[in-house]
Amino acid sequence: MRNKTANQILMVKRVIKMLLEFYPKLLPIILILTIANAVLASLPAIFQQNIVSVLQQAWDNGRTWEATKPLVMQVVYGLLFVYALALIINFTNQQLMAIFTQGSLDKMRKKIFNHMEHLPIRFFDQNQRGDIMSYYTNDIEAMRQMISQSLPQLLVSAISLVTILAIMLYYSIPLALVILLGAFVSVSVTSKVGGLSAKYFVAQQKMTGQTEGVIEEMINGLKVIKVFNHEQEAQEAFDKANNELFEASHIANRYANTLMPILNNINYIVYALVAVMSGIFIETKFPNFSISGLGFSIAVAVPFLQMSRQFAGAIQQISPQINAMVMGLAGAQRVFSLLDEEVEEDEGSYELVNTREENGVLVESSEKTKQWAWKVEHNGVTELLALKGDVKFKNVDFSYSPDKQILYDLSLYAKPGQKVAFVGATGAGKTTITNLINRFYDIEKGQILYDGLDIKKIKKSSLRKSLGIVLQDTVLFTATVMENIRYGNLDATDAECIQAAKLAGAHEFIKHLPQGYQTVLHGGASNLSQGQTQLLAIARAAVNNPPVMILDEATSSIDTRTEQIVQTGMDNLMEGRTVFVIAHRLSTVKNSNVIIVLDHGHIIERGTHQELLNQKGQYYQLYTGAFELE
Repeated sequence: MRNKTANQILMVKRVIKMLLEFYPKLLPIILILTIANAVLASLPAIFQQNIVSVLQQAWDNGRTWEATKPLVMQVVYGLLFVYALALIINFTNQQLMAIFTQGSLDKMRKKIFNHMEHLPIRFFDQNQRGDIMSYYTNDIEAMRQMISQSLPQLLVSAISLVTILAIMLYYSIPLALVILLGAFVSVSVTSKVGGLSAKYFVAQQKMTGQTEGVIEEMINGLKVIKVFNHEQEAQEAFDKANNELFEASHIANRYANTLMPILNNINYIVYALVAVMSGIFIETKFPNFSISGLGFSIAVAVPFLQMSRQFAGAIQQISPQINAMVMGLAGAQRVFSLLDEEVEEDEGSYELVNTREENGVLVESSEKTKQWAWKVEHNGVTELLALKGDVKFKNVDFSYSPDKQILYDLSLYAKPGQKVAFVGATGAGKTTITNLINRFYDIEKGQILYDGLDIKKIKKSSLRKSLGIVLQDTVLFTATVMENIRYGNLDATDAECIQAAKLAGAHEFIKHLPQGYQTVLHGGASNLSQGQTQLLAIARAAVNNPPVMILDEATSSIDTRTEQIVQTGMDNLMEGRTVFVIAHRLSTVKNSNVIIVLDHGHIIERGTHQELLNQKGQYYQLYTGAFELE
């Protein structure tokens, strides 16, 4: 429990530190205005005591209303001034608070998104997309309530309690002790019941993210669910997650809703007790212990009743805010856990630069020449090495997790312009090899060389810029067809995008779209067939014009007829480039310079199509037994 409280205090400090980074000047101003507003809200009790005191003295001395009125009006004018000042301060504070809250959330979302863009692929492989989306929705919303409501209200309540307590002790220590006794009971109940509700509010925040992950997964796989009549199982999976969310929310709110009636009744008892005790003290002329030196009288009792209400109200305001604070801190903990994720390391220093030839020598160019070279620095000497696309694996070991190795002592090479194909059963390590080339993951042992350079010494942005990749799962964005193709090279002209589409065989179907290349694609290009989306992905890779191409099941979603249309464009695209091809259809890899057969992370065969057939090994069995690997 102590560790939990310490963690929550640490989390509050971290939130405040971040908010100060966002608004180093505005936040202190808001704090000053909040404190001033809380103090002013506690002062009316003093004016009330003054008015009652003036009226009591007038009554005791037999003064007329006309004689007493000026003194009463002075107090009233003072009270009106306090209210007016409080109104101005409160209005200003609310306006600044709106700017501060929404601005902080804006900066927070940008901070999260910017950090997320630099996280390694491993993070996204290990976390559900729905749970990741929950950072931007539920967790940020919980933090919004904490920043805009809970923290300010807790501050106001704390200052009000201190101010009212000081006023009460000034007028009467015995009556203040009666109210403090009631406050102690209220705080004890709040701590007990509020602690139980807080536990389940944290669980609620966690389960919300998990439930959203399940929903997102079900929506993405809706067609598969319907095809295999899996609706009942999907419903059961959703019900399980939703029921866990319901249980956590139900119990949390049950405790939270029980707390307020209990506190209300405690406050009513304290109010009645103060009234009774005041009457007894006045009637018995009980000596009043106070800083003011005033005795017990109506002038002390009446404002004390008001102050007991204010004091109880301040405590009551704390209890609901504690629940919101706990939810906000749970959201903050998730957000900070994301921000604490280690970003993708990049120790590389070699850069990819534009060059041109001068007297047969490569020189760096500030213009976009499309003639690339590696800018390498050794011992203070800068050298430009032409980008060729020569890739070598030397004795590479790799595993996604320590207990499951994927590649074993893998060695292979691809000379510039060669087409290398990987075949093998699912899980053999084909896609893993391509993930290592672009450094989505780093190897554990061995070396990968690119144009003779260790890829760990090449900046990841430069490395990936030199590679074109077409993935098995095509991703198209909500934008025009032209913009989706240009995504492969933001500097490409319309003419270059169209030429890339022609190379990929996509030009003909694009022409028949409602607005051609300006047709807007929505919802992951749901208005296109799977084959058409794959053609656009190939065109997007083509417009990048890279020296090395990675085609991971690039034609898996294309029918045989469409594949024939694409193949000519693909051959043109691959001409003069180093190409790594992963394919289940062995017919697509027949013309490769070398075919590498993988089995559980080991290379078991390599050679040309004809050489492998002559060996009559596993490739021969695959080719003659079935044209597709399963």
